[in-house]
Amino acid sequence: MPKTRKDRLNQIAADGTYDVIVVGGGINGIGVFRELTLQDVRVLLVERSDFCSGCSAAPSRMIHGGLRYLENGEFSLVKESLGERDGLLLTAPHMVRPLPTTIPIVGIFSGLWNSAVSFFGGNGKPSCRGVVPIKIGLGTYDWLTRKRRVLPPHVFRGRRATHAQWRHLTPEVRCSATYYDAWISHPERLGYELIADASEISPASSALNYATLRRRADGGFHLVDEIERTCADVTANVLVNATGAWLDETRAALSGSDTVGTQLISGTKGSHLILHNPALLDALGGHMLFFENADGRICIAFPYLGRVLAGSTDIRVDKPSRVRCEDEERDYILASLRRLFPTIAIATTDIVFSFSGIRPLPRSTHAFTGRISRGHFTRRIDGTPPQVGMVGGKWTTFRAFAEQVADEVLDILGRPRRRDSRTLPIGGGLDFPRDRQDLVRRYRFEFNLDQARAVHLVDHYGTKGKMVQTHCAKHEDDTPLVPGCGYTAAEIDYLVRHEQVVRLGDLALRRTDLAITGQMTLAMVDALASIAATALGWSQERTTAERTAFLADLSDYHGVSLEPAGHATDRRKECV
Repeated sequence: MPKTRKDRLNQIAADGTYDVIVVGGGINGIGVFRELTLQDVRVLLVERSDFCSGCSAAPSRMIHGGLRYLENGEFSLVKESLGERDGLLLTAPHMVRPLPTTIPIVGIFSGLWNSAVSFFGGNGKPSCRGVVPIKIGLGTYDWLTRKRRVLPPHVFRGRRATHAQWRHLTPEVRCSATYYDAWISHPERLGYELIADASEISPASSALNYATLRRRADGGFHLVDEIERTCADVTANVLVNATGAWLDETRAALSGSDTVGTQLISGTKGSHLILHNPALLDALGGHMLFFENADGRICIAFPYLGRVLAGSTDIRVDKPSRVRCEDEERDYILASLRRLFPTIAIATTDIVFSFSGIRPLPRSTHAFTGRISRGHFTRRIDGTPPQVGMVGGKWTTFRAFAEQVADEVLDILGRPRRRDSRTLPIGGGLDFPRDRQDLVRRYRFEFNLDQARAVHLVDHYGTKGKMVQTHCAKHEDDTPLVPGCGYTAAEIDYLVRHEQVVRLGDLALRRTDLAITGQMTLAMVDALASIAATALGWSQERTTAERTAFLADLSDYHGVSLEPAGHATDRRKECV
């Protein structure tokens, strides 16, 4: 049986002495947690909300080398990103897959001078990028992966071929270039799989969501369970501050200081939309369109789980807080799509979900936020115990950043590195076949499943789908959660019992893709709440409170109202 939350809390209370405490359960903190458990270090991961619920739940869902970073002269970041992209294609093939990416081009030489100025440190807005600077960038992209090519090299198309393949593109497009990056289907799930792998590697280590760390006067810490309001004493030789946009506030609180000191983080807000628009989905032709908006910012649109993911904005944020996609951001993204595909009707009613997060970027004085580096580095904060602060980073490079931090921590602890995570499979990527259809056929034969159910298991869990379906078979329950839903009731029960679900939103927003794909209904919410209540022993009062809180969260932060007409309340102004 998997450990319950009570088991984890009892283990911490019985022995709260850790080598390292990682504060922040986003992808960077989770990466460090796994990296250190691989080195036989006893680690406690503390997250005040759910795992991967902040910025790590709001990426563009691309695993990419960062083509546009070349314009800023960040060759080392692009090289590292390309290596990590290729690594994730091999270690997490159930969730990370190739993505053909096409750049519509309207000019020839335009942007060449501006790109050169940017390369040498200029910080102005970019001008329209033409064929020549794009060709230089893609040639460099291919050159950086020449010795270990995993994906095909780029190709250019003329006007006729471009418009033949993407007939709804604006006639302003003169040609196009296609190269390959990758996309990730369920980033929050991959984050949890990393936690599960690390917990199996090191049973003495623990990862706890909905918990906070508070400094004691003697230099130790209180670990507070924010659900039951219980408290345990914990100590560590090193702290890793992986709280992203909140890093500056967290380092002051954990060091016992009343002041933040020199600011390290300069966050920017990025918002995205999920649209149900069959014509737009068809027009993309299976590609991501990587294009410039009228103001020179890069926008994207690509097929995502049967919908279209479009974004994003890049707005400087002075003070970190939970954020949502505002109306002006929504209109900005929709306008960019209409400009690219002028003959396709795109309306606000197409939006089935929106999400937003704060990128924890290094402090910068650049006037144009697109010039701020997406690189990463650490800052040592002296004290008892010393802190290692994680500044910057992105989903694609989480493993490399975690490796860097782990090496610094090991140096402080005086410990050797024992294992390399570079080629270590993640979760359901273990023993994943070269052809995913082989696993689909295996599940169909072993469990007597139809094609759709077998594909669902492979796409969501990879080789771990066998554990999920075994649980379902044991309960003899193949009943859909609600009619027409790809998830079964027994599958949801498995997720609640095995994946540290604490709140209803954990289940609906991060352990499943029901909300982000626009499938959520009130009947579905009630079904999820009922299963969670039974598995977790919720009272009727708790169940009602969870339902109410989730519906409010869905409305306030994701633009989805499920309340009957006349009953919905827009509380967004209260949440700013």
